[in-house]
Amino acid sequence: MNVIKYPLSTEKSLRLMESENKLVFVVDRISTKKSIKEDLEKTFSVKIKSVNTLVTPEGKKKAYVKFSDETPAIDLATKLGLM
Repeated sequence: MNVIKYPLSTEKSLRLMESENKLVFVVDRISTKKSIKEDLEKTFSVKIKSVNTLVTPEGKKKAYVKFSDETPAIDLATKLGLM
């Protein structure tokens, strides 16, 4: 099952990336924080501190992923083509 659908590239998500070392992803509605963390760490070989999730009024689930200090979020964003 593919947990991560796509990364979000909004003004808010870019600000979070610069200030808090976070990226925002739209994920599958039934995915858990643990499954999101495991999928990202396995797919991109990065270290993740925490995952917070939010279900929008439209029914999409967003994951706010905070990366560890040795993994700059901007590097992954560049790899994903967000920058």
